[in-house]
Amino acid sequence: MNYTADIAIVGGGASGLVAAITAKRLNPNLSVYIFEALDRVGKKLITTGNGRCNITNLKLDLNRFHGQDVAFCQHALSRFGYEEIKNFFYSIGVDFIAEGDKVFPSSLQASSVVDALRFECERIGVNTVLNCKIEDIAFGKEYVLHSCNDTVYAKKLILATGLLSGGDKIGSFGNIFRFLKSSGFKTVKVSPSIVQLKTETDFVRQLKGIKVDAKATLFCGNKAVCEYTDEVLFCDYGLSGPAILQISRQSGRDDKEYFVSLDLYPETNIEELILKIKDRAKLLSIRTLEDFFVGSLNKRLGQVVLKYCGYKLSDSVMALNDDDLAKIANTLKNFKFKVLSNTGFLNSQVSAGGIATLEFSNTTLMSKRYKGLFVVGELLDIDGDCGGFNLSWAFASGMLAAESVVKQL
Repeated sequence: MNYTADIAIVGGGASGLVAAITAKRLNPNLSVYIFEALDRVGKKLITTGNGRCNITNLKLDLNRFHGQDVAFCQHALSRFGYEEIKNFFYSIGVDFIAEGDKVFPSSLQASSVVDALRFECERIGVNTVLNCKIEDIAFGKEYVLHSCNDTVYAKKLILATGLLSGGDKIGSFGNIFRFLKSSGFKTVKVSPSIVQLKTETDFVRQLKGIKVDAKATLFCGNKAVCEYTDEVLFCDYGLSGPAILQISRQSGRDDKEYFVSLDLYPETNIEELILKIKDRAKLLSIRTLEDFFVGSLNKRLGQVVLKYCGYKLSDSVMALNDDDLAKIANTLKNFKFKVLSNTGFLNSQVSAGGIATLEFSNTTLMSKRYKGLFVVGELLDIDGDCGGFNLSWAFASGMLAAESVVKQL
């Protein structure tokens, strides 16, 4: 089937849906089409925030974003920041609530956000074509797009396909990224981000299922790369939880050796903790090490920490000297695991890297090579921390590109 569009948008995710609505609102007379590879729009958006949709953040600071040129996203985020995003979603019936700086839809349902976007597209006349995976694009004054069954002729083109995160679960295969790369666009290495980390498993496997609040620090050699304090989940393969997801990005960007250090007592300095452990040893001297941490720390976690230190659980607390107690305290502040890899694109929330931003104008998101070609969202080499930053970039870039396209037309 053949389609003719003023604006063709490839990808019916967060940035594509918002771009389509913004463009159609600015000029209702334009024909706006979304071409989506899956059988429905917004499938990845439905999975965000564990189904609750962490839709944005109250503090969209530039230092929460990453890429070779982070300043590239500043214009979009200042032009379409938190208030603009809030007003946009309010206009389609989505109210916001905040948990700290994180912002969610009042329904706490990501599916309701997708529904609201879908309903607005239908209301204002955005055309959506499903099960249409674009395989080839001819660049020129007019853009010609081909799928296995369809041909699209478009005056302007917005690419909003995302990258590899989610894998087969959401049908995002990176085909547009590969096509642009083969067409000569400069790219930045793509790797999973906001992802679980695989570590040496001798000790984490014994702790499977335990959650603990801790400060997680990613080390490259002896240098601390980043840190975050939140919940950590021990898994049979390694580490997960918000703190781990937040620090995971750099571990997949190169071949260097990384370690994760967990501070299980982040509110207590080492001197205070040594005194605390010594006092505990005096009070509980008749116990064995098996029960030393009962009442203070998760029992199994305490036992594994002691085994990590090289002690037998059958030993008596009374047998520990001051050096032993200091060693235990230091381990509680630096429970360290070597990072082997991560759990891959299939389990990642976002992809780091993408099409190099130097190929595009930061004020319009238009290609410097082809007038009328725009790239938005995750496909560009911009990604954010966990906490609503990636969706904010998707929305802001989608709005900016749509505004730029309509001005051109």
